[in-house]
Amino acid sequence: MFEHSTKLRVRYGETDQMGYMYYGNYAEFYEVGRVEMLRSLGLTYSGMEETGIMMPVLEMNCKYLKPALYDEEITVKVMMDKMPGIRIHFRYELYNEKNELINTGSTLLVFVNMNTSRPCLPSQEFLDKLKPFFE
Repeated sequence: MFEHSTKLRVRYGETDQMGYMYYGNYAEFYEVGRVEMLRSLGLTYSGMEETGIMMPVLEMNCKYLKPALYDEEITVKVMMDKMPGIRIHFRYELYNEKNELINTGSTLLVFVNMNTSRPCLPSQEFLDKLKPFFE
């Protein structure tokens, strides 16, 4: 299993009149967490795209437990339970400043060859960087 956490502060423009983070912005917090998780391994989306592989989202699930509030620092915990194949699954847990679980979610992405628009395996470099976490 591989997990990584990053922190984000809820900005005013991400909230509604109640000071709650707008529900659609949780997907952006998931994306930041996912990108930072890959960056922690020395991988980037742009680097993958340079090798001809993109990672579109196939599915997203989101459960709201408590609101994220304006100016709160939110911890985005991202977890991968198994090595990816053609698909890669991420789970998310968001915590507020009191370390209360406020949101859970998941996304399923697929590796796609940009030349053929067909599903493909990730690069060997990608697999090699993840392998130590799943042995």
